[in-house]
Amino acid sequence: MMVMKASAADQDSKIHIVYLGSLPRGEFSILSRQHRMLESVLEGSSLSNSFIRSYSRSFNGFAAKLTEKERKKLADKKGVVSVFPSTTLRLQTTRAWDFLGFSETIKRQPVLESNIIVGVIDSGIWPESQSFPYTTFLLKITGARFYNSESKANDSARDMVGHGSHTASTAAGNKVEASFYGLVQGEARGGVPSARISVYSACSEQGCSSTHILAAFDDAVADGVDIITISKNKVSQLN
Repeated sequence: MMVMKASAADQDSKIHIVYLGSLPRGEFSILSRQHRMLESVLEGSSLSNSFIRSYSRSFNGFAAKLTEKERKKLADKKGVVSVFPSTTLRLQTTRAWDFLGFSETIKRQPVLESNIIVGVIDSGIWPESQSFPYTTFLLKITGARFYNSESKANDSARDMVGHGSHTASTAAGNKVEASFYGLVQGEARGGVPSARISVYSACSEQGCSSTHILAAFDDAVADGVDIITISKNKVSQLN
């Protein structure tokens, strides 16, 4: 009967994000504090099965699998600002440079630009693309992280969707020859073509879990990127 109860609890639980507001002052273990807080409300599941991820840099909180009863108990605890369900975001593409009024004729400063690292939170990257060349003098892609998901066909930062490579090249892709099926030939480049890229593969073809998005932001801050780019929005309720 105990096994059946645990299974039922696991089936009824959903992933939630727990926001704890600003970090308390003084010396303390953030992870231990979050573990104790979660353990105090769990009823039919163990800490190892419930706790998913700790956030401590861009966001103070954690992700966990909770039943509705556990969610309510946790939301009533002192120090908890809010507890909300993890949602799925949709990959988006916009005419960002036109919207920002970015000039195509701005004077380039390759040496200065090469010291800029753009953190791209998306579906990964296709490193063989001509937009991201590796040379003896410049490592275009400084690093890559990926976040496990049951919906991902491959556990790597390699872009199997194409959206991440597109947005990365839009931000910092090198200048390449381009055309539309051989017509309207010209050049395509990113806004800052000499900048480098740090990749955070948090999305799949099915979308982007807010649990993974927050993890990517946390890691990007820790990695010290200069700019973070993300092209997402909430899935329409009409779909």
